[in-house]
Amino acid sequence: MNLILLGAPGAGKGTQGEIIRERLDIPSVSTGVILREAIKAGTPLGQQAKAIIDQGGLVPDEVVNGIVKERLAQEDCQNGFILDGFPRTLPQAQALDQMGVRIDKVLYIQVPDAIIEERLGNRRVCEGCGATYHLINQPSSAGDLCEKCGGKLIIRKDDKPETIRERLATYHQMTEPLADYYRAQGKLSEIDGSTTIEAATEATLRALEGQE
Repeated sequence: MNLILLGAPGAGKGTQGEIIRERLDIPSVSTGVILREAIKAGTPLGQQAKAIIDQGGLVPDEVVNGIVKERLAQEDCQNGFILDGFPRTLPQAQALDQMGVRIDKVLYIQVPDAIIEERLGNRRVCEGCGATYHLINQPSSAGDLCEKCGGKLIIRKDDKPETIRERLATYHQMTEPLADYYRAQGKLSEIDGSTTIEAATEATLRALEGQE
């Protein structure tokens, strides 16, 4: 299956994407991961993306479109894939259609803004290996250090309160309209992501099986 995960930052797309990846044995293609790798490497694209992301903005469509097209052409995507973080705008969705990429289903994970702010505000990331923790839901057994590599746990710049609000405003303006775009195509399945991870997973799997 060729899938898209749609939802606000912190809605749980990464968590559900990993579960689907293991269940269906298809790769999860995250533009966020691709961009963070470029930022860490200090490439020209990475430097450009970092400046925009730090302000809560979106990387230009032409850059992201090219990255995604190149990634989907790789061999491991030929039997299916999960797109996480793309498309984020109507032009990106239209570009995906123009590439001839078939999308079977769009999973729209819905979570109220107040819950998003709580989730992201308590998220911590290892500056060494990139492992993610949550102060309330998934704390590190090593306290302020990563239990996997011992690295220091930090707050990502885009998880700071003012940036979270900017990211949510951007999402509602630029990305949320994609729900109507894919609903009109008969591909949208709505998932309540405000409950537990287990409940969201159960709803996600029902949607994939056509039992929603």
